[in-house]
Amino acid sequence: MHATQTEQSKRDHGGGLDAAMAEFGGARQDWLDLSTGINPIPWPLPVFTSDAWTRLPDRQAVNLLCDAARQFWNVPDGADILPCHGASAAIARLPALMQGDTVQITTPTYNEHAASFRNHTWQVVEDNADTRVVVHPNNPDGRLWHTDELNTDFTVIDESFCDVCPDETHIARAAIPGTIVLKSFGKFWGLAGLRLGFAIGDPKLIAHLREILGPWSVSGPALEAGEQALKDLTWAQETRARLASDTDRLDAIMTAAGAENPRGTTLFRLYEVADAKALQNHMARHHIWTRIFPYSETYIRLGLPGHPHEWAQLETAIAEMEHLV
Repeated sequence: MHATQTEQSKRDHGGGLDAAMAEFGGARQDWLDLSTGINPIPWPLPVFTSDAWTRLPDRQAVNLLCDAARQFWNVPDGADILPCHGASAAIARLPALMQGDTVQITTPTYNEHAASFRNHTWQVVEDNADTRVVVHPNNPDGRLWHTDELNTDFTVIDESFCDVCPDETHIARAAIPGTIVLKSFGKFWGLAGLRLGFAIGDPKLIAHLREILGPWSVSGPALEAGEQALKDLTWAQETRARLASDTDRLDAIMTAAGAENPRGTTLFRLYEVADAKALQNHMARHHIWTRIFPYSETYIRLGLPGHPHEWAQLETAIAEMEHLV
């Protein structure tokens, strides 16, 4: 089933565990939430300084974080960096930075981009616009975009999931006028609740976004944690290897049960099944929450379990289903 514009504009997301618990019972500790693409084994938080909690974030803390970000992502010298309270904070304000009234966003993809532009009275189309937004790799199917597809006057490249495949990044384009690359701290580092993201790109656009967001848009603890995490290259390398291995394990479980066409990233996997809603309900009865989509009856997306008991919970749920598809 293909998406319609109305279906695609629905702002559905992963999460929503409270609603799942209300329908299927169980306490929160009973549930395995696989509905998001967040690393289930996060970077270990440091002990924060007292200043992180009690003082307004100062310029030095922001500069230290930006320096770490520039080095970690190999940001070109001509691009500016703006930390913000989650990539979503930047997404909500991007239309105010761009010139025009029509934006190209190819579906299916992360629906907050289209919602944000529509909220600013832009028309969202599938092709032929001077402003374009791509999610790279795409959510939910993992599509990677090529350089020759990113040549519009204004281009937003959402790389929220690209830290699992750093060789694929388009960060080198961040110095091109009219370009913004988004980075998310919550996905790869598994600390979504810290609310930290980055807008990297054309200094004129970043300066405008900085004015819109105002002062102190990132908390002191987020500045400290972000700086230290971005410098922890050993953790990043080991985490990429673990996620790749766990992705192979998840694909093996699901395809052995009959799921088809596995794709996505090593933080989430998209499968095709005969009845995605029925499979979601079956999993929910085993207190496992998954992600389905309003524009497809066959797509189901799973994040990765993180600990042995979570893998066992998933394997039991699959084993107790007569036919997955």
